[in-house]
Amino acid sequence: MPAQDFVSPDQIRARFSAAMSLMYKQEVPLYGTLLALVSEVNRQVMTQRPEVAQALRWTGEVERLDQERHGAIRVGTAAELSTIGRLFAVMGMQPVGYYDLSPAGVPVHSTAFRPVHEQSLHISPFRVFTSLLRLELIDDPALRELARSILDKRQIFTSRALELIEQSERDGGLNDEDANEFVAQALHTFRWHHEATVTAQEYQRLHDQHRLIADVVAFKGPHINHLTPRTLDIDAIQLGMPAQGIPPKAVIEGPPTRRHPILLRQTSFKALQESIDFRDAAGSHTARFGEIEQRGAALTPKGRQLYDQLLDAAREALGGVPAESNADRYMSLLAETFRAFPDDLGQMREQGLAYFRYFPTEKGLAASEHPASLDALIQAGHVHFEALVYEDFLPVSAAGIFQSNLGDDGQAEYGSNANRDAFEDALGQRVQDELALYAESERRSLVACAEALGLPGLEAFTGHHITH
Repeated sequence: MPAQDFVSPDQIRARFSAAMSLMYKQEVPLYGTLLALVSEVNRQVMTQRPEVAQALRWTGEVERLDQERHGAIRVGTAAELSTIGRLFAVMGMQPVGYYDLSPAGVPVHSTAFRPVHEQSLHISPFRVFTSLLRLELIDDPALRELARSILDKRQIFTSRALELIEQSERDGGLNDEDANEFVAQALHTFRWHHEATVTAQEYQRLHDQHRLIADVVAFKGPHINHLTPRTLDIDAIQLGMPAQGIPPKAVIEGPPTRRHPILLRQTSFKALQESIDFRDAAGSHTARFGEIEQRGAALTPKGRQLYDQLLDAAREALGGVPAESNADRYMSLLAETFRAFPDDLGQMREQGLAYFRYFPTEKGLAASEHPASLDALIQAGHVHFEALVYEDFLPVSAAGIFQSNLGDDGQAEYGSNANRDAFEDALGQRVQDELALYAESERRSLVACAEALGLPGLEAFTGHHITH
């Protein structure tokens, strides 16, 4: 079949993202309420803060804002992880980053499947944070064996979904009809199932070891446990949630409020208590919750180091874990500590703390002569820059969201058990380095700038600005 008859992976991803959002809205009505709140807050921010709207227009993010969301799933076996990687590849999603959540008492390690090129992100920025259960961290051998035997019996993909994955791999893509069928078939993997695959007693044993182990092992598939829309003002969302009948968690995860946001901030409502039919009795299960995120600048290794230092300092000053009882104190400590992180894009760029995208301006395009350095081009108004948006996740933040939503009682202690090699073996491929992807995006924007302005390779005089 000629390649021009294939639907682009970006378009398949956009269709899947829309279908997933519709399905989740039907399954968790509060998610629809959240979407409406996010949409209203984003509209207000764009009206009241024209500089935010202008920055989003420069980067092209204004078009993707309404469809931007990430999901999260947890799989139980290496075979499931490997196949989910192949399923996401049909949609142009690659594994980016390795996250070890065991230090937070969560027995999983994870990656984020997402598009990796800015043009693909522009079409559909959908991402799925995907965790693999670590059975080796279950200290009870009998329980570990029970979990393994249950997981080995299930098939989380429809036979037609598997056929279409193979067809796409073999032929190099899917036509329009097959792409639509693929979306419908793939969706079944992410659906909620009210029927558990275990008895009430087996569920309790798994649950007593860790709530998340029960969530992964006791069901037919890895139901999507949250879909997260992107807001331009997470503080307004946090304040607005109670009026919508949505109780927010006590503390917004991540950095404090800033004029120029960095990395990722997220908040959520607690997981829903849902009725379940076990194999021998009726019961309930807590799994799915609502989350909202605000994305800021992608930080360089130097910026990440400063972020980690300041976050650690705030938590140390608090002398405990952020919770409802100390939320106000924690937020003020965080704001105080983060004064050491410049809240100015020019300073962040000069100090090599964040990655940027560069654009030729109308003045630059009209000029017959240009200065001989990037800084001078910026000074002369020939080149404009905006921070590259952070497309990934924070390990501490992800773990915090897991813990606060699945309940704080009975958390296991797993210590730090990072094992990237084992994760990549299970996945069947290497995960990509997110920092290298940001550096490459920045470099591409500089090359495009040089070409547009007729300069002999802008990269030659950027120095530390692209390598940091």
